Amino acid sequence: MTALAIDIGGTKFAAALVRPDGTVARRAEMPVGPDPEATLASLVRHVREAGAGDPGDLADLVGVGIGSAGPLDAVAGTVSPVNIPAWREFPLVGAVSELLPGLPVALAGDAQCMALGEWWRGGHERSRALLGIVVSTGVGGGLVLDGVPYVGPTGNAGHIGHISVDRDGRPCPCGAIGCLETIASGPSMVRWALENGWSAPGAHPDARALSADAARGVPVAQLAFQRAADALAVAILSTAALFDLDDVVIGGGVSGAGETLLAPLRQAVAKRAGLGFLRGLNVERTSLERDAGLYGAAALVLPVAG
Repeated sequence: MTALAIDIGGTKFAAALVRPDGTVARRAEMPVGPDPEATLASLVRHVREAGAGDPGDLADLVGVGIGSAGPLDAVAGTVSPVNIPAWREFPLVGAVSELLPGLPVALAGDAQCMALGEWWRGGHERSRALLGIVVSTGVGGGLVLDGVPYVGPTGNAGHIGHISVDRDGRPCPCGAIGCLETIASGPSMVRWALENGWSAPGAHPDARALSADAARGVPVAQLAFQRAADALAVAILSTAALFDLDDVVIGGGVSGAGETLLAPLRQAVAKRAGLGFLRGLNVERTSLERDAGLYGAAALVLPVAG
């Protein structure tokens, strides 16, 4: 029994064959190209070709689980990732079904899959209420409540990146004002740092370079991370007040900064927490790195238990 797991983010696609014991049999990854549909077809083809040496994995496929950047419509099987302009109401489930006819296809948000993957394989199986946050090109979120992913009627529940944390803030590509994503995503942090005097080393200013400078003590880089941490804390505590969370797990490329992000984030959560049930909130970085979303996508179609 094997699932094909596909993880679609704002800048890259990944896929793997995953078994119920958590074994990752095959893995492939590639950047989102100018034609995302062609990239998807190439990715699926690559995984199928890689599995040719062990045809049992392909013969035992029970379904395809997809985690995609959103927003999405899980009922219609369409996605409209904010950071992939070429896809608006793209019929993703239908496209994958054409590539792999006869297999059931399940769709959820990429951050929802990250949260589900952390619950299944990241040591959080005892968590009654878990929030997963992906901090990367955008900011996404997902909830697992009592071992069940909570997706809402359209599949978009937990979309924490579009909670407004600054009513006088920047316009967001989603159409709202002051969303968390306009402050805490990697590109937003870099933009703010550059506007406030950061001289990025090298020719490609990005979140990794900003993190390195923050770790070296460059003040404007540290302020960019503090600003992101404060905004994340506001959104996390708002969500915790609604869902009485046990755990918050941070993933995505920006989480690679480690304690450069996590230390000010924990401090901001502790400082802003009011009610007693908010003060014991556990905030940590993903233990599964970039595979959390793939595990979660696989769990959409595999029988799994915490």
